[in-house]
Amino acid sequence: MTALRARPTYHEALSRLNDRHLLRDLSYVGGRWVAGKTGASFNVADPASVTTLAWVASLGRDETIEAIDTAAAAFPAWRSLLPQQRASILRKWHELMLAAKEDLALIMTLEQGKPLAESRGEIDYAAGFIEWYAEEAKRINAESVTSHLPDTEMIVRREALGVVGIVTPWNFPSAMLTRKAAAALAAGCTVVAHPSSETPLSALALAELGERAGLPAGAFNIVTGDASTIVGALCEDARVRALSFTGSTGVGKLIAGQCAATMKRLVMELGGHAPLIIFDDADLDRAVDIAVNAKFATSGQDCLAANRIFVQRSIMEPFAAAFAKRIAALKVGDGLTDAVDIGPLMHERAVAKVEEHVADALNRGARLAVGGKRHAAGPLFFEPTLLVNPSPAALIMQEETFGPVAAVTSFDTEAEVVARANDTEYGLVAYVVTQNGARQMRLGRALDYGMVAINRVKITGGPVPFGGWKQSGLGREGSRHGIEAFTELKYLCIDTAA
Repeated sequence: MTALRARPTYHEALSRLNDRHLLRDLSYVGGRWVAGKTGASFNVADPASVTTLAWVASLGRDETIEAIDTAAAAFPAWRSLLPQQRASILRKWHELMLAAKEDLALIMTLEQGKPLAESRGEIDYAAGFIEWYAEEAKRINAESVTSHLPDTEMIVRREALGVVGIVTPWNFPSAMLTRKAAAALAAGCTVVAHPSSETPLSALALAELGERAGLPAGAFNIVTGDASTIVGALCEDARVRALSFTGSTGVGKLIAGQCAATMKRLVMELGGHAPLIIFDDADLDRAVDIAVNAKFATSGQDCLAANRIFVQRSIMEPFAAAFAKRIAALKVGDGLTDAVDIGPLMHERAVAKVEEHVADALNRGARLAVGGKRHAAGPLFFEPTLLVNPSPAALIMQEETFGPVAAVTSFDTEAEVVARANDTEYGLVAYVVTQNGARQMRLGRALDYGMVAINRVKITGGPVPFGGWKQSGLGREGSRHGIEAFTELKYLCIDTAA
């Protein structure tokens, strides 16, 4: 950390912003932009050029508690608004996001590295959650219970929990924030959010638009800085009644332990190790398209990325050849460049992990079909890579890679591949490619995953209950189920005797 300073514009691409007020470098607490007591800041850089974008305020424990204070103070008034009033503000936020899509996408590509087309898609995706929950706010209905007691009316209703802590990752810096925050706000909760220090600018831009939309002071707060300090304060404070986290399973377990003392409601979207299963009745070209999209979106830095690709033996060779050709054609470069498919990885640790997985697979007998090393585009770029028939013991077959490396292996029978696909502690998403309708239904039941995509890749959005089984998470985000985590059931038993 360094002392907060008067900051010039560092990256020339920022001059393309139509609305310079969307580029914020201070935290947003209680309706004010704040620098923090110590004046410390941290550097946010473009991973493509490793050029500084901004120095962002680094807040600490005291400021986090102040954010919880202001969220707790704002809660009674926000909860008391009619659902239609909260919905109106959320709809306005959604409209402002879409109007600012180009600026928001530019900021995202600069700080995260993904191609600009993917960033635009994420802004649409992120805004969609706000629109969805603006509508759901009006549908949190009470239910009448048929009484088993004489002269009694029974009502069950959902009420807002209170202050919600939100912790978001760097790979989807806008969508992960809106998916959580829109649900909490729609329910009547107030929010204290901590974005990843790699990508805080997208969250701060959304706070600026939220203020313009009419979110009252204290309803939505963004605290930037050291994760362990800020998240630790959120976990320990009993006024934070729920905590929603997206990140690794290991960190999720630590957070769950820290939250135990205050019995918080937890919503966690954790690690993935997705299988993609391709049967021999699949259309080969379509199967290759699905594999490319399932593996290489966001440069493979996606918990939904297909990490293990199983191909039935009779089509293994033609599939691997066609897949390798498509991978070799992927364009690597700065996400601001036209037609780029693969941007940089987020940081050096990510590149080192990818290198380790590739080296380990090759040492264990995998065949390198294409790629395999760092790309000349820059220090954080890695070549799109295909490994054929890695050992089941290889790291890439055991854990999430989070990079542009595909691992393809063959199988013989349906029973065999289901067992291999399920042989993991993770259970977020699985992909299946087959034209056999009965097999589609069998696999949909047999795979131990919270979500199963059949003959397609894109499956998420506002109406979808997103979440995993086993150690891939707790609870669901999106859909009507996503709002339930931020509400508590209250039962009223009313004596009606004269």
